[in-house]
Amino acid sequence: MVDCDYCTESFDGEDAYLDHLADSHEGDLGAIDQRRVAGRGGDDEGGVSVGIVAIGVVVVLTLGVGVYVTQLAGGGGADGIEGASLDASGDQSLLAGVEQFPNEGTDHVAEGTDLEYAQSPPLSGPHYSRAADGGYYESPQPAGNIVHALEHGAVVIYYDPTVNGTAAGTDDTFEESLREFAATHTGRWRSVLVVPNPNENPESDYVLTAWRTRMYMDSYDARTVHAFLSEYLGRGPENPVR
Repeated sequence: MVDCDYCTESFDGEDAYLDHLADSHEGDLGAIDQRRVAGRGGDDEGGVSVGIVAIGVVVVLTLGVGVYVTQLAGGGGADGIEGASLDASGDQSLLAGVEQFPNEGTDHVAEGTDLEYAQSPPLSGPHYSRAADGGYYESPQPAGNIVHALEHGAVVIYYDPTVNGTAAGTDDTFEESLREFAATHTGRWRSVLVVPNPNENPESDYVLTAWRTRMYMDSYDARTVHAFLSEYLGRGPENPVR
């Protein structure tokens, strides 16, 4: 049986699984899975199937729209960039503050075990067997589950609850923008988690994290979030999908 990385279904063989990806997850696929779907067999005469052509058209159109939206986006909750396709890599001019840290390990430990990490919020290290699900959270989550999500390729965004509010002069809240990012990226190997910062006195209003990676964001900017996701989402050590 082949388990789907994007939902809970299972399939008898690789061909059935790739057909499922093409039919049900074309907008979620990473670069590797896109190539697997595009490379599966065509019709009996060696031609390219209509489904593959359709997927290619959708991917091209989606990427084009994503680039267009990205170019139009500004700071704060940036004009729909939350739902735009990710770029192959992040805009480095927006990622100058990224820090990399040593790997603290990948061991699994029993749920509830007391864990200590060199960095807070944590970026790698021993973790529980269950990875935290993607989504927007209003209360802190166990570090052991979050670190496992990072290993899967998740990006975890921490916010200071005392400042996660409305952009000056607009009706758009930063919370709405973050909820949209979390709702857009939900795959098992490329999810976005948004959680309150567990530190009593956070060093920054927002902290963007991936496996062994951290960047402070002192004021909310959706373009920077999009750039960070483009660079790191789906690229965890356990099963990179982009």
